Amino acid sequence: MTMLTREQARAAIFDTLCSIAPEVDAAEIVADQPLRDQVDLDSFDFLNVIIRLHEKLGIDIPENDYGELTTLDSAIDYLVRRRAAG
Repeated sequence: MTMLTREQARAAIFDTLCSIAPEVDAAEIVADQPLRDQVDLDSFDFLNVIIRLHEKLGIDIPENDYGELTTLDSAIDYLVRRRAAG
């Protein structure tokens, strides 16, 4: 499995968010603030984000880890770390 860079993780997150909530403006997302509040995602939308990130990146995201995807920064860190762990 290839390394995932922070830029690739960020792009995958933005692409996924925009496919679920097309009104999202990536430039307005504050990296250390809760994503769900910023883009108005309900729990169903958030679950769809997780499913699509799994499909797009091939990274398993167990339910116990959902809290690690709270902010853009934490989600990027988590995805890069999970990919590196294999």
